[in-house]
Amino acid sequence: MKVILKEDVENLGARGAVVNVKDGFARNYLLPKGMAMRFTAGAQKVLEQERRMYELRQLKAKEEAMAAAEKLSAVELTISKRAGDQDILYGSVTPTDIADLFKKAGYVVDKRKIILREPIKKLGEFEVSIRLHHEVAPKIKLHVLKEE
Repeated sequence: MKVILKEDVENLGARGAVVNVKDGFARNYLLPKGMAMRFTAGAQKVLEQERRMYELRQLKAKEEAMAAAEKLSAVELTISKRAGDQDILYGSVTPTDIADLFKKAGYVVDKRKIILREPIKKLGEFEVSIRLHHEVAPKIKLHVLKEE
């Protein structure tokens, strides 16, 4: 069965692609979940229109993310945590901790958008990325100090 994908499907194709799939896969999975629609001339026109709207929304979202990234990139955060003698933390600094620091600084950042390459488990200065858009991820400096 020929279908048009309404969203990216792993190992199958990207949004807007016309693909041939087995009838059962289309009827039982793709169509009921709204991930695809049957290929017809009318459906292709509708999808083209949706694609244009999607691109406009993505462009606007990227512009908003760029503006927010400029503001956030100037921010430096400092957190105090309990640590041992070798400057190793009891526990770690989590995305929730960082989101709370942003909240105290007057910014709203979702903890799921904070990217830590590895857990922060020692004192020092770290760079933390924030995924505002799939193309925009400003880096923030985080200072981890020993709690007195």
